[in-house]
Amino acid sequence: MTDLYTSQRAMRQMRKQALQRGVVAILDVGSSKIVCLVLRFDGTSRLADDGEIGSLAGQSGFRVVGAATTRSRGVQFGEVTAMQETERAIRTALQAAQKMASIRVDHVIACFSGAEPRSYGLDARIEVEDQVVSEQDIARVLADCEVPEYGAGREVLHAQPVNFALDHRSGLADPRGQIGSDLSVDMHMLTVDATAIQNLVYCIKRCDLELAGIASSAYVSGIAALVEDEQELGAACIDLGGGSTGVSIFMKKHMIYADCVRMGGDHITSDISMGLGVPMSKAEWIKTMHGGVHATGMDDREMIEIGGETGDWEHDRRTASRAELIGIMRPRVEEILEEVRVRLDAAGFDHMPSQQIVLTGGGSQLPGLDMLASRILGQQVRLGRPLRVHGLPQAATGPGFASAVGLSLFAACPQDEWWDFEMPVDRYPARSFKRAVKWFKDNW
Repeated sequence: MTDLYTSQRAMRQMRKQALQRGVVAILDVGSSKIVCLVLRFDGTSRLADDGEIGSLAGQSGFRVVGAATTRSRGVQFGEVTAMQETERAIRTALQAAQKMASIRVDHVIACFSGAEPRSYGLDARIEVEDQVVSEQDIARVLADCEVPEYGAGREVLHAQPVNFALDHRSGLADPRGQIGSDLSVDMHMLTVDATAIQNLVYCIKRCDLELAGIASSAYVSGIAALVEDEQELGAACIDLGGGSTGVSIFMKKHMIYADCVRMGGDHITSDISMGLGVPMSKAEWIKTMHGGVHATGMDDREMIEIGGETGDWEHDRRTASRAELIGIMRPRVEEILEEVRVRLDAAGFDHMPSQQIVLTGGGSQLPGLDMLASRILGQQVRLGRPLRVHGLPQAATGPGFASAVGLSLFAACPQDEWWDFEMPVDRYPARSFKRAVKWFKDNW
């Protein structure tokens, strides 16, 4: 895992430079749209004694000064499939956001969905050397976690300590400076398909941007859509996107599980397109204006003009009832929610003390979806909108922008990750220069 550790530390270094410069771009690469926000930091983040932004750095004050969105191209199931198309779409969104902000941006923090995420729970235990827990002790206990064999072609995206225990006191968020002799940690590790992440990184580099961080869309949506109590007591966030549906579970303000269903709003649109025999763009309009999942007696009488541009007068004057439209949409929505339920059952969500479920993402705006979700998932369900952040345009405050807003919060106030702590010297490769320097210091 040394390569991963090095590359993630390099990105954290980039993020530090971007925050010192005071401006960074947020890029949410989705299957249906690409969102770009430009954030300006006012420099209120607490700096360490040596002027560095350390781990657990505290909230950085920021304001959204530029925002743009464009239709996504070359992205399916949250993964890049056509490099040039995606590059063009990213450039379009970035240029529009830079124009609104009147500033050039070099550093970008990106998030993406899909890529088959898998969650692992790791733990480790060490003896504290000086009876007082130091940063080095935390680095040692994290490095001692036994990493499972997660297979070739996978990359670790997040590795977060979610709970510390010192002697017999558990539930510690940050044990630094506390007195004890036995330190243990529980860590959540999320791996994703390496090809998907490499394609996105390469695409961003082709846009002449420096990548200052990368995150899972399911994770950042949970940060934005769950209120503080839900993150603390336990809740699941279901992010219904265009090409995929992200599932994340939070407990004690940390993500403890993440997964993804490779179906989303675009599949519902595709069903409407085939069922009514209309182009995708028209099917999207019909879904947005007339869609739903609960049919009533009135829906048989409410007729929707399907239209068309074939030149055939009879064909172009077709209509369909709203009940017929709901009959096409509901089976797909039920299938997505059934798959989500399978993921939640696999994670042991039933055994959590609080079982709140929050629906967010563009697909969550279907009328009646929360009632259907509570029937299928069997829990309390509410619709979640992202938290308000300074300067965010009114048009970007809907559920479809939960990932972008969450990524802004992630950039300003990141949670501790394994690579925020200096790796113990004995974990470096045998011929490492750092090991030689450490040996020289210890012995001379």
